[in-house]
Amino acid sequence: MDIQTKKESRATVVTVIGRMDALTAPEYETRLGAMIDDGEKNFIIDFGQLDYISSAGLRALLTTGKKVKSLSGAMLLANIGGAVKDVFAISGFGTMFPMHDSVHDALGSALG
Repeated sequence: MDIQTKKESRATVVTVIGRMDALTAPEYETRLGAMIDDGEKNFIIDFGQLDYISSAGLRALLTTGKKVKSLSGAMLLANIGGAVKDVFAISGFGTMFPMHDSVHDALGSALG
């Protein structure tokens, strides 16, 4: 898994590339946790290049989402497709986070 970040005017865009599973989810949590500790509270998670997400990845997403919410921030998801979209639909995660077709759409939405 590779994680790339880009600071936009209204949020930090976090692009997750590859697989988010039991081996890589802790890195995601650590990276986002550090950004949250540094004062970031609005995130767009770009899953356009994510090939696979396991229950450990979903758990990491939920954990960071709860931290952001506790700070009155926002975590929006973008570019979810393929097998990852299927996992979100089956697990119910598609209703837990605002989902957008693109990062551009997410940036244009209401952020906390």
